[in-house]
Amino acid sequence: MGLMDYLKGQFLEIIQWTDDSRDTLSWRFPDEDKEIKRGAQLIVRESQVAQFVYLGEYGDTFGPGKHTLSTDNIPILSTLKGWKYGFESPFKADVYYVTTRLFTGNKWGTSNPIMMRDADFGIVRVRAFGTFDFRITEPKLFLKEVAGTDNHFRLDEFADTMRSRIVSVFTDALATAKVPVLDLATRYSEMGEALLPIINPTTQGKYGIEITSFILENASVPPEVEAAIDKRSSMGAIGNLNDYVKFQMAEGIGKGGTNPGGTAAELAMGFGMAQNMMAQGAFNMNPAAGAATPPPLPGAAAAPAAAPSVEILTPAQVAQTLGVTEADVLSSIEGGQIKAKKIGTQYRITKAALDEFLAQ
Repeated sequence: MGLMDYLKGQFLEIIQWTDDSRDTLSWRFPDEDKEIKRGAQLIVRESQVAQFVYLGEYGDTFGPGKHTLSTDNIPILSTLKGWKYGFESPFKADVYYVTTRLFTGNKWGTSNPIMMRDADFGIVRVRAFGTFDFRITEPKLFLKEVAGTDNHFRLDEFADTMRSRIVSVFTDALATAKVPVLDLATRYSEMGEALLPIINPTTQGKYGIEITSFILENASVPPEVEAAIDKRSSMGAIGNLNDYVKFQMAEGIGKGGTNPGGTAAELAMGFGMAQNMMAQGAFNMNPAAGAATPPPLPGAAAAPAAAPSVEILTPAQVAQTLGVTEADVLSSIEGGQIKAKKIGTQYRITKAALDEFLAQ
C-alpha cells in the first residue's frame, strides 16, 4: 500500500447514515479514530439532522442534503477549534445523527397514584395512562438532556428515561389547568387536547421534543371517590329532589286509586309527611302571611292567585298544598276519612277538620 493510500485510509471523506430502523432516535457516526478532512462530504437524508460535537461542546447542525465541509459552513466549529486561518488541517469531532420524524403510539402511565386537589372532592389520588406522539425539534437539547453520549439511542431507552418525566409534566399540567376529577374521568379525548398547550412548553424547553398528540386513555380514582361520583350523577339525573319526592308520592297514590282502602292509607301517609313539613316550616297554608306555596305537580292545575280563606279550603287547594291529586282528596272525603261540608255541588273543608285528620 502506497503512502497516498495509507493517508486516504486515515481520513473520513464521506459521512452518512443509511440505517432505516424505525426505533432509533440518535446514532453516533463510528469514526474509527479517523479524522475529518477538508472537503469531506456530509450526507443527511430526509427526517435526519446531523449534529457536530467537539470536545463535549455542540457545534454546527446540518439538515437534509449533501454538504461539503469547509470553513464557510462550519462557523461554530471553526470558533470552537480556534482556527486562525480557516479549516485547512484534518480534525476529529463526533457526528450524531438525530431522527426528526414523528414517533407514534408511545405509552405513558403513573406507576403510583398522583395527588391532586379537586374543588368537589378535596385531595384525590388519581391513576392515569395513555399514549403520546412526539418528534425531536431541538437536537442539541435532546442530546444533552435525554440521549447523552449514547452511541445508539433507541425508543425502549427513551421510554425508560422519559416515563417519569412525562408523568411529572402531566401532573404539573393538571395542577395548572385545575381540571375537575369529574371531567378527567369522563372526557378523555378533550382532556388530552386541552393539556397539550400546557405540556408542550415544558417538553420543548427542557428536552427538545414536541408532543404532537397526547391521549388520556383512562383515569381512575379510589372506590370511595367513584361512589361519590355515582351519587353525584344520580342526583343530576333526578334533578329537583323535592319535586321528585312529590311525584313519586303522587304516582304511588295514583296506582292505589282503584283500592279505596289503599288510597286512604296512602293519602294519610302523604298527609303525615306534609304535617312534618308544616312543622318544619317547609310551607305555610296561609298565603296571606307571605310564605310561598309549594310548586304544583307536573300536569296539575294551576293554583288560584290567592285562597279565599285560610279557614275554609276547597279540595283542589288541599290537594295542591299536600302534593296529591284532587281525586284522591275527594275519595278520602267520600270514604269518611276527611270531614267536609257539601255546599251545592262543591265540598268545603275546614282547617279544623284537616287538622283532626292529620292528628289521627
